[in-house]
Formats: sequence, structure tokens, C-alpha cells
Amino acid sequence: AAGPRPPGGMPAAVSAQAGTGDGAPVVVARAHHGSVSREQRAIVEEELKSGRLPAVVATSSLELGIDMGAVDLVIQVEAPPSVAAGLQRVGRAGHQVGAISRGVLFPKYRGDLVESAVVAERMQAGLIESMRYPRNPLDVLAQQIVAMVALDEWAVEDVAALVRRAAPFATLPASALESVLDMLSGRYPSDEFAELRPRLVWDRVTGTLTGRPGAQRLAVTSGGTIPDRGLFGVFLAAGSGEPTRRVGELDEEMVYESRVGDVFLLGSTSWRVEDITHDRVVVTPAPGQPGKMPFWKGDAPGRPVELGRALGAFLREVSSLAPEQARARSTAAGLDEWGTDNLLAYLAEQKAATRQVPDDRTLLVERFRDELGDWRLVVHSPFGAPVNAPWALAITARLRERYGVDVQSMHSDDGIVLRLPETDGEPPSAEVALFEPEEIEPLVTAEVGGSALFAARFRECAARALLLPKRDPRRRTPLWQQRQRAAHLLQVASGYGSFPIVLETMRECLQDVFDVPGLVGIMSDLRARTVRLVEVETPQPSPFARSLLFGYVGMFLYEGDAPLAERRAQALSLDTALLAELLGQAELRELLDADAVAEVEQQLQRLTEDRRAYSLDSTADLLRLLGDLTTAEALERGATAAWLAELEAARRAIRVRIGGEERWLGIEDAGRVRDALGAPLPTGVPETFTEPVRDPLGDLVARYARTHGPFHAADCAARLGLGVAVVAATLERLGGAGRVMSGEFRPGGSGSEWCDAEVLRTLRRRSLAKLRKEVEPVPVAALARFLPAWQGVGSRARGVDGLLRVVEQLAGAAVPASALETTVLPSRVAGYTPALLDELTAAGEVTWAGAGALPGGDGWLALAPADVADLLLPPVGTLELTELHTGVLDALDGDQALFFRSLSDRVGSTDDAALVAALWDLVWAGELTNDTLAPLRSLLGATARSSPTRRRTAPRPRYGR
Repeated sequence: AAGPRPPGGMPAAVSAQAGTGDGAPVVVARAHHGSVSREQRAIVEEELKSGRLPAVVATSSLELGIDMGAVDLVIQVEAPPSVAAGLQRVGRAGHQVGAISRGVLFPKYRGDLVESAVVAERMQAGLIESMRYPRNPLDVLAQQIVAMVALDEWAVEDVAALVRRAAPFATLPASALESVLDMLSGRYPSDEFAELRPRLVWDRVTGTLTGRPGAQRLAVTSGGTIPDRGLFGVFLAAGSGEPTRRVGELDEEMVYESRVGDVFLLGSTSWRVEDITHDRVVVTPAPGQPGKMPFWKGDAPGRPVELGRALGAFLREVSSLAPEQARARSTAAGLDEWGTDNLLAYLAEQKAATRQVPDDRTLLVERFRDELGDWRLVVHSPFGAPVNAPWALAITARLRERYGVDVQSMHSDDGIVLRLPETDGEPPSAEVALFEPEEIEPLVTAEVGGSALFAARFRECAARALLLPKRDPRRRTPLWQQRQRAAHLLQVASGYGSFPIVLETMRECLQDVFDVPGLVGIMSDLRARTVRLVEVETPQPSPFARSLLFGYVGMFLYEGDAPLAERRAQALSLDTALLAELLGQAELRELLDADAVAEVEQQLQRLTEDRRAYSLDSTADLLRLLGDLTTAEALERGATAAWLAELEAARRAIRVRIGGEERWLGIEDAGRVRDALGAPLPTGVPETFTEPVRDPLGDLVARYARTHGPFHAADCAARLGLGVAVVAATLERLGGAGRVMSGEFRPGGSGSEWCDAEVLRTLRRRSLAKLRKEVEPVPVAALARFLPAWQGVGSRARGVDGLLRVVEQLAGAAVPASALETTVLPSRVAGYTPALLDELTAAGEVTWAGAGALPGGDGWLALAPADVADLLLPPVGTLELTELHTGVLDALDGDQALFFRSLSDRVGSTDDAALVAALWDLVWAGELTNDTLAPLRSLLGATARSSPTRRRTAPRPRYGR
């Protein structure tokens, strides 16, 4: 019998290591990877160190691993991504003085044979790749500066001197540092960035930096450089009062595809899903149960160009040797006999298909048609994904310019695959892959900005720069929400190439992800003819191409599931106002709720209690978000005269005259108000804040729209002290960019109005929420009051027409036959008599059918208008048919009606009572009906007639009987 489970503990079947638990099978190997909990990884490492665990199956989580000499052998499945990684992994074995590290590489596919051999050979020679550290990563710089000023005041010169002592920032330009400080202090190139919260205060006169409230917490909770993937924590279900234990992590997409009760593998254990919440998966052990393999999405490291050149040189050498010499060379590289045979056959097949094996001095462009008849272009290049990825961007740009269509492309460490739609002209030749070295970097820079890679990296950079902080560091932030926030910021920032995070994202793509200098070097070699480009057309993919096509299929198989925020936006340029007129969109004035509009406006104007100013810095934020305010308006929103005076003394706020009155203004808006409104500025404004901005008037009008509900152009013009025509023209321009919308919005308003697009979406959501509250559940008593009125009980319906309306409402509803003409119909039709219903059934306007028998000769009955009877009457019930039942149905087949005696003669029945009983069986089963309810009344009466000879019995008028 199992003993009591210790608090927070795990079952013995799960916690037993290497067979140490009584009765548990011997554990041969356990899994070790980053998504297994830290506690579980520590257990695995300790078991391996102690020798109780014979083997560990690990990812690169053990690459930098644990220092111990007990590991005898490292088995590497598939070639490591670099020589350095291979040495680090194999170096886990024999990790002691004088010992030899031993490892075995197992290639996964034929193309992997070459890389495994080259990596193994270079590992033995110690030829590791050169390292490159990030140069001037502005997102990390922003994070570090916030952490520095969170506790102490810093001079800008001291910050610059300190950061330049670190190698990555040794060449940091002063302009880059200033742009980062502008971003952190709230000075943005456009008012569209106003929702970003400043993290520090930069006194331009004294040159000092001071952290704003919350900076320390932000730096601690949102710091770090590892991207947040929005993983779900996996926790072991705990009993009442027991602490939960973390088991590991799962990818967001996999959790969305999982359901309660599913079993999956994590580590070397099966787990059953017991509950899925917004931020965690609760599981229980499922020992011995087969489970699905989890998946995590990540970025694969690309092959370094040095390794790519070595791989190409190996291919060139082996393919040029005689068979015996090639065999000896392969064996010298570390391949066994099977690997050597496989490699030589692989190269021979490639040479037979293309007459040339691609290598470091010969690049191959292969062209063939796919299954649909479209052209596939394969560029065989061994130089690695960091070189091939920007090359693919450049080729697709050229093909798009030439053919006017977007070309699907895929890159890998071994080349590029492109799919071209069917064209009337000649298919593209190898020259589409040739570029001048000088044009590569500008072309790649222009193309990468619209790629999914740029959007994904922008999200990560913005998070590292603390622009997208976590709301609660203890809770998971869904990845799709991160994408939405980053996409909105990118939409704004993409128009400003000097924004630090845009620059950093571009730097990361061009330097850290891509190897643009390596690609430029290859283009230079092609121009100098030291590397040649060979073109070949094949009837089917060559062996090398088939390996690349496998990756192409995997990339585009689930293309439709790609996140929209990280896919290149492609849309037609439409006149939205003209389109709205063409489609005849409904006016929102009748749809928006007046109370919702008032509530949103209160919040936008910072008049609600939770949005009022509460400190000196929040008063500065008030001016930054709302713009110019009179003293009375500022005080109404929580500011104090002392705070305003302190901001003015610190040159964080100024007073200007706008629209004939004095107003407070955030210092960041000084140049904007001067250029847009012609307002004179007070003396002493730092020159930095008087520099021209791109669209000063557009910024002010857009901010007015962003902080108000629906408004007329005249309202905005009066606030800014401008002419209505000037403001209207600016609104038209903003409307063309999709930032504001025009229409009839405000309930009770008049004429066409303007509204910020995001504010309008908020108004629609709030109005919808209020409408939903109106349909919330009501007490049972309200239902009891509603139902009689809805059913017309006690109504003034009269005559045949009134009865027909009642039947239409009751259509298909089964009621006891005994209650139909005693309770149901008399309570709804004043002066009801059976003759009224007979008139409708005899005229064929109403049909009735049985819906099941009840004790005492009673049964369920349903009425319906004849034209919808097939749709609303209950389905035919089940009945165990006798010979007599079958005879009746056969006699009435074909929708014919028969009098009782005719039916008796046709059936050949001599027992009228038995025939009557069979008829009622079929009636209650829904098989038969009658053109009057007189037989039913007779059955239910005190003196039932046993043989109704004057009435006809007909099949129920429904399709298919």
C-alpha cells in the first residue's frame, strides 16, 4: 500500500531515479532541456554526477553544462551548429586533468554526413570560429541606463564615460546615446509616441539624469536580454494547503491545441492535463501512459561562414579525387565505412544530376518545374543561413521588381529555394543571383524592414529597452498580446528611421542575424571570378535540392498559422470614406451608448479618480498626454499650483498663450506649439526642445482627437486658436492615414464628426458591454411573469384567425391531448369551441400528430400549420410493429385516406377493437393522423365509440412517413 504523500512531494513512480524507488523499473536515461523545471534539471544533474543515472538525453542546455569527470561518452545526434559548439558539447566527457573527451556524431540524413565530417575534423584540429560580440546594442543600453539612474543621479558625461568602457559600447556615437536618452526621458520624434511612459528625467541645463518613480522596479522585474516567448508554466496539481511544484514549461501554441485530459511527455515522464488557466497548465503524473511529444518554437543558429567555406572546400576536394583517394579522405575525416559509402554515393548522384557538385568555389543555380508546373530555383550555397538569408531577400526583391509578383523563398544553411509563378517568358536565369558588392547592403537594408524577421526582432528589442514592460512579473504575458502591443508601436515607429529601437532592430538583423559582410565578400569573389556561378536545368530535383525542398515544405505547410503581427502587411490603398459611402455603412450615432461616450471622455481627459495627477511626475505626464491646460483645468485633474511651479522652475513645463488665454505646456511641446500655432515661447527654453518636428500641427490635432470623444472640426479649431478650414484640412490628411475617422458618432449630435480610430473602437466596445449587461439573467419570478404574457394566456384572441395565431406560436410543442381543448386553447382563445379547430383541420390549414402515449388512454399531441408541419412536428417515434401494424401502414401507403371500414376490408381484419388499438398505437407513434380531432375526443370521452365508421383515417402528411 502506498504511504501518505508528503506535502508538495511527487509520487514515488515519478521521483524514483535510476530504479532507486522500490518496485520502480530501472531508469536508463532521463531528459534535460530548458523547458524542464530547474528543480528537475538539478535532480537529473545530481543523479548523473553520482553515477546512479547511466545516461542523459539533453539539448544545448548541457552544452555549458556541469563540470564532472564521470561522463564517458557524448553522442551528438546531427552535426553541431558550429565547431565551437561541438567542442563544448563533447567536452562534457572526460572533464578532468589528463583525460580525453570522447564523442560520436550520428548524422540524421545524407546531407548531414558532410557537415558532421567537416565539424569532427575541425574539432580535432581546434579550428573554432571567430567570435563577434554585439556592437552598440541600444536596447541593452537603454535598460542599463534605467537601472543606473533608478538609485542615483548621474551626469550625462559620466554615463557616456562608463558605458564606453565596455567593449560593445567602445565606439558608441554621442548621437546614439542622446537618442536613447531622449527616448527614455519622453522626448519623441512625434506625438504618436505619447503613450510611452518616460523612465527618467533629463535636466538639459545641468546635464543630469534622475530616475522616475517605478524605474527601479521596472529594471528589476523586466530586465534581462532573453526574449519572453510567453511560455506556459506546467505545475503539479497539489492538494488543499500543499504548495504547487513547477514541472516545466510549454509553448503557447501547443497549450492552445491541448485539452483537459490530454497526456503529453515532459522530460521522461508522462503528464495528464487536469486544468488550463490563463498562465499555467496543471497536471498529474500519468506513468505508463503514451503521450504526445511537446514542441517549442525557437530560432536555429545559422552555420558560420568560416565553417561554410570549410564545408565547401571539403566537397570540392572529395568530389575531385579518384574513388579510392576519396574514400581515404573521408575516412581520415572520421567517417566509418558505412558513412563513407553513403557520402560517396551521395556525391556521385549529385554529380550525375547536375554535372557539378556545389562547393566553396562553384555555386550552383538549379532550375526545374514542380508538381504544379511552376518553376523552382535552387541556389546551392554552403556558406550558411546568415549569408543565404540576406541573399534570398535580395533575389526576391529583384524578382518582384522584374515580374511584379512576390516570390516565395526559403533559406537554409545549404542554399535558397524560390518558387516562381508560371510566366509566359523565359524563366529567370542564374544572373538573378548576381549582385554588385556595393548594392547588397542598401538593398538588404531596404528589404529587411518589411520582413517578419524585423517585426519579431522589433518586439524583442522593445521589450529589452523596457518600452513593453510586463504588467506583473509573476504572471505570464501571452505572446499574442505582446505581438499586438509591439505591432502598434512598430506601426508608429516605422515612419521614424532615427527612433533608437528601429535602429537597434535594423542593427541586430544586419549584424547579429545576417552576415552581410560575408555576403558582400562572396559577391566580390563572384565579380573577381574566384568563385563561379553555374546554371543547370534538371527534369527533377537533384539529391542536394531534395534536402532543401524538405525544409521548404515544412516552412510553408503551416504558413496560414503565422502570426499576423509578424507577417509583412500587404494591403490596397483605398479611399476609406468613399468606400464607406459605396457600401452604405450604418451610422454609429444610433449604436453608441451616450453614457459610454461620457465615461470614455472622462477617462481620456484624466478626470476619473484613477487617472488624476497624484505627484510631480504624474503632473508632468498630464501635460505630456493632454497637451496645453489652463491652471483651472490642471487643478481639476489633480495637479497643484506647487507642482506646476516646481515643473516650471525645473524647466519641465512652460506657460504660453494659446487661443487668447494662458496655458501650461510640457517642455517637449515647445517647438511643436511655436511652429504650429505661432505662439511665442518664454526665454530659457533649452534649444533641444525648439528643434523643428516633422508635422507639428498634425501632432496637435491628432492629440486633441486622441483625448476627446467625437468632435467637430470647429471644436478643435477653437481649442487651438486656429481657423476651421486649417484644422479641417489637417483632419482630412490624418483621416487618409487612418488615424482618425469621420462620420455621425455622438448620440444626439448633428452633422459629420471626427473621432480618433482607437477611441472609436473603445466607444464601440464600451457600448457593446453596456448592451450585454441589459441581457443579464433575471430572477425566476420575472420569468414566471413573462411566460404567461408571452404565451397569450388571458389574451383577447378570438375566432378562427385568433386560434391560427395561437397554433403558430405552439407549433411543434407537445401537450397532453386531454389538456389541449380543456386548458391550453381555452386559456388563449376567448370563446374557444372545438368547432374552431375542426374548421382549420378540415380546411387543411392545421395538422396534428401524436408524440407518445400516456397512461389512461391519453397521449402527447402537437399542432402545427400545415405548411411547416414537416419542419416543426416531432419526429416519428419507435414502435415494435406487429403484422397488423404493418398491414395498416401498407394499406395507407401512398398518402391515401381511407374510411375505417374500407381500411378494415383492405387489411383483412375481423376484429374492430384490435384494429382500433393498432390505429391508436400508430397515431401516438406519429405515423398516422386524421383530418379532425373528433376520434381523439371520442377516445378521451367517458363513452368511447369502439368503431367510428363515418370518419376517414389518413397517413400523417409529412415527407417520408
